[in-house]
Amino acid sequence: MIASPHNLRLRKHLGVVVSENCSGKVSEGAAEVSLSAKCDLELGDKILQGGERLGLPVVGANYGALEGPASDLPMDWGTLVPLWFFLGKKKSRKIIVVTPCRGIPLEVNYEFGKVIAREAEKTGRKVAFVASADQAHAHSKSGPYGYSETASEYDRIVVDAIKSNHLASIMKMEPSFVEDAKPDSLWQMTMLAGALEIVPMKGELVSYQVPTYFGMICAGYSRTESSVLG
Repeated sequence: MIASPHNLRLRKHLGVVVSENCSGKVSEGAAEVSLSAKCDLELGDKILQGGERLGLPVVGANYGALEGPASDLPMDWGTLVPLWFFLGKKKSRKIIVVTPCRGIPLEVNYEFGKVIAREAEKTGRKVAFVASADQAHAHSKSGPYGYSETASEYDRIVVDAIKSNHLASIMKMEPSFVEDAKPDSLWQMTMLAGALEIVPMKGELVSYQVPTYFGMICAGYSRTESSVLG
């Protein structure tokens, strides 16, 4: 299951992709990679219904056709790149793409993360949740978003939240501060924080880098002993 900031941008609504398929390609110069995957419609529908029962502004999104091969929503780069590594050679694994929303309170994204975790737990299967996100985009004067000193501070706050195992603390940042830092990460990571309330997991910071005008964080979360036992 993956939450990407670069898929559907639904105004004031969260989204669950309910196409049968999701496929796309990413190219850089002469190099190109492509990926196609089946969507887990059963779990996707349960997440959608779970959000609707709570009155969350969530909608299901299909593309092309109601069903069959033509029901195929384009896969954005924020979805394809992480899934390229997660799926590996096991292309038979089904995926779910969910989309956060910046036009609603962070708390609503958080509640949706809780819904995702509850429905995933009910399946009894192993489900990985990927919060696909670059961090602040204002690290360089030569970048498309310019420079702001808040970029490094934003990234530091996120790194500290991961290290301290208190991811929900990122929700305390002021909107004006977030706007100056220009991240792509806050909304998906807030969804992850909501999921962590339902399924306690311990975070581990793997890497933090600023390779260009935006920051990048790689972190992993594993279930704690209490969450494994129930």
